[in-house]
Formats: sequence, structure tokens, C-alpha cells
Amino acid sequence: MSTQRSDARRNYQRILEVAEAEVAAHGADASLEQIARTAGVGSATVRRHFPTRQALLTAVFRERIEHLIAYADGLRTADDSRAALLDWLRTLLDYAVSARGLADALTYEPPTDRPAPHSCGTTLESAGAPLLARAVHDKTVNPDVTPHDLITLTVGIALATEHHASPTTEATHLLHLLTTGLIPAPGA
Repeated sequence: MSTQRSDARRNYQRILEVAEAEVAAHGADASLEQIARTAGVGSATVRRHFPTRQALLTAVFRERIEHLIAYADGLRTADDSRAALLDWLRTLLDYAVSARGLADALTYEPPTDRPAPHSCGTTLESAGAPLLARAVHDKTVNPDVTPHDLITLTVGIALATEHHASPTTEATHLLHLLTTGLIPAPGA
């Protein structure tokens, strides 16, 4: 029995390593069949470990997501709550633009009474919620904004700019427009 478990662990690790390379090369649409072939396992083995494409993408980006969670946690006590929230969103956007497939992994169902507990988007909503709550409390962010809104907007910018010649520059510009608004300040 322990041999079977160690084989399963090795298969899981091998599939994940191959998936990381395939997603980096081909984005979120990387072929599950190609991942299975390259990993030397059957496609049923891939599906047993990762029942959905979303589950596979979540595993591929787990380390980046964990860094974003830790970064949000570190910003919770920043002096300027709005600046902290915007800093975290810029970091999220930079990751989503630079890690091919991450923006796709962050696309997820609209908020429901039963969100997927370990999805990338739900996890990031939870990480950003305290930053948003503090900025709302400080009256530096509109109280109607939700964590889901922020993730959706950030992912939308990443997806809209992924094929630009300079996606990071364009994405940063659009996030700036989003957060500063389109109307010039009085007297500008």
C-alpha cells in the first residue's frame, strides 16, 4: 500500500512539474493530454489528481498565490490604507500579467453563497478583503466596492493587455486609470 501511495505522490509531483512548464509555454489552455504524455502517465491519472482544469491551474500557481496572501497580510498595518490596497492590487496585476495563465486561473464563477473554497480567486478575495475593509473604513475607497470587484477588474485588465507589445506597461496604465478615475481633479 505504501508503494502505491509513494507512486501516487511521485505522479502528482511529476504532473505538477510538467503542468508548470506547459502552462508557462501555452497558458491556461495547455493540453491536459500533452501534460499526461510528458509526465509519463495516463490522462485518467492527471484527472484523478486534478479533476478540473481549474484545480490544476490552482496547484500550478499556488506558490504565487501564497506570496500574494503573505504580501497582503504584511500590508494590513501600513499607514495609508488606500496606498496599501493599491500596492497589493499592482502586485497582483504584475503577477497576473507576468505569469502566463494566472489571469485565466483567476477567472472564476461570480460570487455565490457557496464559493469554491480553494479557488485562486476566492483565496485572493479573502487575502484582499481586510485591506479593502480598512480602506473603506478610512473612507478612502467607495464602500460599494467588494473584494470580488477588485479581483474581477484586475483580472480583466491582465486579460485585456496580455497580447500587447508591452503588457506590463499597458496593464499598469489601465490600473492607474481605474484607480484615479477618468475625470480630472478640479483645477487641473
